[in-house]
Amino acid sequence: MKRTVHHLFSVLFLLGVVGLLSFRVILRQSSIQLRNESPFVEVANFRVDNETLLKYAAIDVGEPKLKQEIEELLEGNFRNQGRHRSFLSSGKYRIDVRARSARGLPVQVRSPEFNQLWLSFRRHLHDWSRNRRFQSDIMLDLVNELKDLMDKNGGKTEGLGRKYKSCAVVGNSGILLKTAYGKLIDSHEVVIRLNNARIGSFENKVGKTTNISFVNSNILRLCARREGCYCHPYGADVPIVMYMCQPAHFLDFLVCNSSHKAPLIVTDARFDVLCARIVKYYSLKRFLEITGKDVEAWSAVHDGANFHYSSGMQAVMLAAGVCDKVSIFGFGKSAATKHHYHTNQKAELGLHDYEAEYDFYGDLVARPKVIPFISDKFRFPSVTIYQ
Repeated sequence: MKRTVHHLFSVLFLLGVVGLLSFRVILRQSSIQLRNESPFVEVANFRVDNETLLKYAAIDVGEPKLKQEIEELLEGNFRNQGRHRSFLSSGKYRIDVRARSARGLPVQVRSPEFNQLWLSFRRHLHDWSRNRRFQSDIMLDLVNELKDLMDKNGGKTEGLGRKYKSCAVVGNSGILLKTAYGKLIDSHEVVIRLNNARIGSFENKVGKTTNISFVNSNILRLCARREGCYCHPYGADVPIVMYMCQPAHFLDFLVCNSSHKAPLIVTDARFDVLCARIVKYYSLKRFLEITGKDVEAWSAVHDGANFHYSSGMQAVMLAAGVCDKVSIFGFGKSAATKHHYHTNQKAELGLHDYEAEYDFYGDLVARPKVIPFISDKFRFPSVTIYQ
C-alpha cells in the first residue's frame, strides 16, 4: 500500500513538473508575442538570430564606393558623373573639368556665378556626407527640420512645434484606378504626393489638393533640364522635399533652388540612413522566410550595392514623423492594374523590394513597436492603409 501511494505521489509530482514547465513555456511565448522580443526569426529549416539580421541590415555595401565618389566631387572631379560633366562643360556654368591644378581642383572658372555655385556645392555635399550616419532618434527632429521650415516659409506660425493633425500619403500605384478616394484624400490637413505624379483627370480617384511634393533627386534632375528648372506641377507655393539619390545631384538642387518660390528641402542624411536600414531589415527577413537560404545570399539576389528604399517608403516615414494621424493611399499592386496609375509603366524597379516594404507598412499599422532601429522615445502615429 505504501509503495502504491509513493508511486502515485511520484507520478503526480512528475505531472506537476511537466505542467509547470509547459505553463512557463506558454507564458514565455505569450510574453514574447505581447512584447515582441523574440530573438529569432523563423524560416524554413532553421532559426536566425535577430541580432544577425540587425547587423546585416546596418551594413551598407555601397558605402565605400559612395565615399570615393564624394571625395572625387569635392576635389572637382566630374569625369565619371555623366550628365553632370556636360552640365559643367557647356552653357552658363562652363568649366573645363579636364584642366586640373596640382590639388586636383578645376582650373578654369569662367564666371563669378559658377564660383559661387561651386562653393555652395562643396559646402552642401560636405555637410550631407558628414551627416550620413545612423541616429535612432532622428525621427524626433522631423517636426523642426521639415514641418516647421515649410510652415514658416508659407507664413504659418500658429502650429510651429506641433505635428499636423492628419496627413494623406498618396502613392502612385495603379490600384488607385479602381477607387474613388478623391474627397477622402482631400479631407486631410496635409496631402503628400510622390514624384510629380499627374492628378489632372484623376481627381475623383486621387484628389486634387497637394500640400507637400515628395520627390527623389532623379526627378529633380529631369526638372533641371526644363526652362526655368520647372519642377512644381502642383503650384509654385507647394514645398518640395527630396532625398539625394546621387551626390552629384546637389548641382541640380542648387541651380533649381533659386527658381522655386516654395522651399526646396533636402532630407537629412541621417533620416536617409535610418530608412535604408529599416527597408533592408525587412527585405532580409522576408528573403530568409521565403528561401531559407543563408543571410549572406541576400545581396546576390537583391544587388546589395544598388538596393534602395522607394520614394513612397520615405514619404510614409516623413508623414510618421510630422503627423498625428497618417492615411496611406495607392500603395500595393495588382496583376490587373498598371504599376503607376498615371503612366503605362508595368514593370517594377529592381532596386526596390516592394513586398518587404508592404511588410513594413503592415507593422506600422498593427505592431509599430517591432520596427527596428527606431528610438524608444519616438511614438508612431495612428496609421491606416486604404486599398
